[in-house]
Amino acid sequence: QVQLVESGGGLVQAGGSLRLSCAASGRTFSSYAMGWFRQAPGKEREFVAAISWSGGSTYYADSVKGRFTISRDNAKNTVYLQMNSLKPEDTAVYYCAATPNWVATMFLKGEYDYWGQGTQVTVSS
Repeated sequence: QVQLVESGGGLVQAGGSLRLSCAASGRTFSSYAMGWFRQAPGKEREFVAAISWSGGSTYYADSVKGRFTISRDNAKNTVYLQMNSLKPEDTAVYYCAATPNWVATMFLKGEYDYWGQGTQVTVSS
């Protein structure tokens, strides 16, 4: 079992920045690739970014490429999502997720075995 707890959400003006954190406990963190997803009201949960076990590979949704950066610190059992140049359409609950796999379909929710409870990000215009 892996337990995931997100933090760092909040209210920010358009153009601002936030850094989300996801702390993991349980089995060896470095054995898991990690992903960030988000879900806006009335919409499906969508992929944001993913990072491989060591952090050597990353993958982003087109909508956040160039604005968001995913990173991890295996010594701290934590994955981060640095979000810059935020837009109102980035408003959503953000979830981190864990999977032992690194595959071409990291953008699919079904690839992930463990999920956090989410943290709200609200971007005002």
